[in-house]
This record gives sequence, structure tokens and C-alpha cells, in this order.
Amino acid sequence: MTNFTLTPNRRTALAASIAAALTLMTAPSWAQSTWPTKPVRIVVPFAAGGTTDILARAVAPELSKAFGQQFIVDNRPGAGGNLGAEIVARAPNDGYTLLMGTVGTHGINRALYPKLPFDPIKDFAPITLVAAVPNVMEMNADKAKSLNIRNVQDFIKYTKANPGKLNMASSGSGTSIHLAGELFKSMTGTFMAHIPYKGSGPALLDMVGGSADVMFDNLPSSMAQIKGGKLTALAVTSAQRSPALPDIPTVEEVGGPSLKGYEASSWFGLLAPAGTSPEIVNRIQQEVAKSLGTPAIKEKMLAQGAIPSGNSPADFTKLIASEHVKWAKVVKDSGAKVD
Repeated sequence: MTNFTLTPNRRTALAASIAAALTLMTAPSWAQSTWPTKPVRIVVPFAAGGTTDILARAVAPELSKAFGQQFIVDNRPGAGGNLGAEIVARAPNDGYTLLMGTVGTHGINRALYPKLPFDPIKDFAPITLVAAVPNVMEMNADKAKSLNIRNVQDFIKYTKANPGKLNMASSGSGTSIHLAGELFKSMTGTFMAHIPYKGSGPALLDMVGGSADVMFDNLPSSMAQIKGGKLTALAVTSAQRSPALPDIPTVEEVGGPSLKGYEASSWFGLLAPAGTSPEIVNRIQQEVAKSLGTPAIKEKMLAQGAIPSGNSPADFTKLIASEHVKWAKVVKDSGAKVD
């Protein structure tokens, strides 16, 4: 039997080999645990001022504090949210480009657009649902007063007698705001010309200015104008009344037999490009959930009409899958088309 003795030189060489092997084995984990080492971009696929933008700007500072790097909101409006969503779908899956997705980009558009430039299921890694919100059926306050429209029944009566005289603004074709209006038109047999904008912000400017008549906006982006008397809220589109506007009925409550079962709510959540490290995904989800659970942010969102979530990636994935089924039926039944 050969007697093998570790000389000082051999001990040094062996230690170096072991250290190198351990470095190779742990490099991916080490690289992921040090993320982020530079600013992270949150793409908002609509113009500034809408609910998607409001929610992104609510969570971005919290993530910046949690991770010690700046989380920057980047508004990329266009094509009903598809432009911004495609940017993220095609981005490197390194955790530095995220999307504030919506029920439009990840629930509706697949059924509405014949050639969607991305796959909302295969091209993304869901992180967490940030919030769910009702939409609100609203009119320019002066227009509603001049036409003596005080409620949903008044609105239906006027639009049936005057088809096409009122126009309907939305944050873009295929958004929940658009589809909520199309569903209303389909169920009531009314007609309003659809005017798509590149987000709720620009649409609300025209609503307040009087060149747009009615909108089924996400409640948080319209709350200030409703409370300020610039917009008249006729009803919320959710199954239950909103705690933020408890005196405003649901569309189903006051719409009569033709609107029985009407519901068209919205949701907003963070997603990353497919293939993003599960460690990064889970770290973001945990910090978002933590921030949404703080009294200050939770109370602020509830006051705006948003219901904060912060659920797990798995639960958010299930929600997206179920929303595809739901909205495909709404698109088919309403006859909604991309303008």
C-alpha cells in the first residue's frame, strides 16, 4: 500500500481546487441572491394617470426601499396595453424588466386581438396580484345634468331614444373599461360610439372637459373627479358595492332585468418575462405582499376603491388562466371588436 502524504504544496493545491469547485456549484444561487445590482424597470402599458399607473407608482417606492435599488415606472402606452406587454415579453429574463399587467393584457386581449404579438400565458412569469378594483359607470357631470340623467335607467332610456348621440371613452381597445361598456351595450341594446385612448388619464381629461360623455373607468383613477363633482357616478360594475363609494349602487342593482348578472371588474398585477428565476419572483412577491399589508398603503388603496392582494405566484397564475375563459365568453357574447 502506497503511503500518500499531503505536503504543504499539495494541501494548498487541493484547497484551491475545492474552493473553485464550490464557487462553480454556488455561482447561480449567489448571483440570484445579490439581485438587484442596478435599477429595475416596471413597464406600465398605459399612459400616466390611470389606475395601472397609480398602482405601479404605489408599489415602486416600497420595492426601492426593500431592495436598495430604484424601481422605475416606465409608461409605454398603445394598442390596448399590448405594446408595453410585448416589450416585457421580449425583455431578458434577468429580473430587471417587470410589467404591471392588467385584466386587459392578460385576460381579455387574447380573445379580442386576432394576432396578439405575445402569449400572455407562455411569455410571462406571474409574480403577484397587486389589487382588484371595480369599474364605475360615470358621466361628465354637466352633461348628465343637462340631459336629466340621474341614474342607469335614465341613461338607458336616453340612449335608446338617441342612439349614437353619446360617445363612450375607454383607456384603449380591449381594456376592461372598453369591455365593461361593450357588455353594457350588448345587454341593454343601446349604442354609444367607442373612443379609445392610450390610458385612463387622457380619457379622463376629455371626460372632465366635456368632449367625452360616458366611461366605465377603473374606480381609483376616477375617484378624485367623482368626489370633486366633475364626474357623476351612476353605478359600479362589480357584483357588490364598493366600500369606497357605498352610496353608489351596482349596475345589476339598478339596471333592471336586462342587466341581471352584469359584472365587469378589473385587476392589476406584476409579471416578469418567462424564465425569470423563481428566487427573484418569490422575493418580489414577498416584498409586495409585505408593503400591501402595511396600514398606510392598505388604507390608501381601499380609500381609492382598490382591494390590495399580494397573493402567491401560483395563485396569480390560476387567476390569469380563469380570466381567459371568462373574458373569451364576454368578448364573444358582446360582439366586441378592436376599433
